[in-house]
Amino acid sequence: MGRNCAPLAFISMDCRLNPATANSMHGQKMRPLLVLLLIATMLAGCFERGQTVAVDSPPPPDDDAICRANNVQPGSPAYIVCRKERDAMRAKSEARADRAQRNLGEYMLNNPTRP
Repeated sequence: MGRNCAPLAFISMDCRLNPATANSMHGQKMRPLLVLLLIATMLAGCFERGQTVAVDSPPPPDDDAICRANNVQPGSPAYIVCRKERDAMRAKSEARADRAQRNLGEYMLNNPTRP
């Protein structure tokens, strides 16, 4: 029972092992792997690449195609104004969505009993 129980003792902790007779190399090999596994799972939540995208959001419109639809050549002053207006509209929309999300979070913190 002593020799077959050593690998199971690490998982189930059922076996009564004598530390003097247990294989100490087994524990030394597993310890770095266990530490690495714990660190990897803790750091997995820290990684976020770019901005999160909602699944149901429509694809963003093609600003170049919209500005060219007005019969404006790329590089012309009217094209540049069109692109700046599109960028400003997008930034305003994102700021409005961020503000709404922040307001919802503050409401939920300040009113925990009411939905």
